[in-house]
Amino acid sequence: MSRPLEGRVALVAGATRGAGRGIAVELGAAGATVYVTGRSTRARRSEYDRPETVEDTADLVTAAGGCGIAVPVDHLEPGRVRALVDRVDREQGRLDVLVNDIWGGEHLFEWDTPVWEHDLDNGLRLLRLAVETHLVTSHHALPLLLRRPGGLVVEMTDGTAEYNRDTYRVSLFYDLAKASVLRMAFALGHELGPRGATAVALTPGWLRSELMLDHFGVREDNWRDALAEVPHFAISETPRYVGRAVAALAADPDATRWNGRSLSSGALAREYGFTDLDGSRPDAWRYLVEVQDADRPADTTGYR
Repeated sequence: MSRPLEGRVALVAGATRGAGRGIAVELGAAGATVYVTGRSTRARRSEYDRPETVEDTADLVTAAGGCGIAVPVDHLEPGRVRALVDRVDREQGRLDVLVNDIWGGEHLFEWDTPVWEHDLDNGLRLLRLAVETHLVTSHHALPLLLRRPGGLVVEMTDGTAEYNRDTYRVSLFYDLAKASVLRMAFALGHELGPRGATAVALTPGWLRSELMLDHFGVREDNWRDALAEVPHFAISETPRYVGRAVAALAADPDATRWNGRSLSSGALAREYGFTDLDGSRPDAWRYLVEVQDADRPADTTGYR
């Protein structure tokens, strides 16, 4: 079995569930040592009050063939983030991949609610969770990543730069959060590129996360039952799909060609040839523009 990332060290910040968990597991499957962080542990849940834990993610990484190391961290606390990076340095002496997937805002934004009606405290906390956490983590982790040439930083967001430029995303707070992360990757590209590292923004498509499956009352093994209610959900993808995108980027010796770019799981699948777990290759963002947003009937032919 190919292990192109054997000997590499990754930090997936915000890996308790969803895309972060999928990324961590696929980095492990490629042979990496993966530090996974989050606020939900077996001893204590975050305000999400969900069953997934950061320890579970670490176990999945190890089961996939890597070495998963769980570290409970609130990335709004700079001291704890600094201690996390010090631990990685002490134990590994290197950091090759940093994935900023910290989010935690699903319960805070209000769909299609103007800023003057949206709960202000929730909106401001959403921005802290989605943007400030990424800045804190990069501030402390990048000096370690830059010790060796070839480091990769992946800023996880929702939507490509092109799609978000032309599309209102749910609310001002949500829109600003996702646009900020896209711009963050662009700016990091300018700061990291001359120093031998690469930064990209990456978005999954319609993600079949644990929260999304629960929302539709389905499981991964019967997710298509939700299509009767939401036909366009047919374009959805597992968290492992975007995980394979990150693993492919990390293993690419020519990854610098993507520096500062906005990327998607579907576009990178065409480039690198990987598939989702079911062997399909969904291209959600092209589908959203050409089918869903164009008010055409749901039909994934040519899109997965």
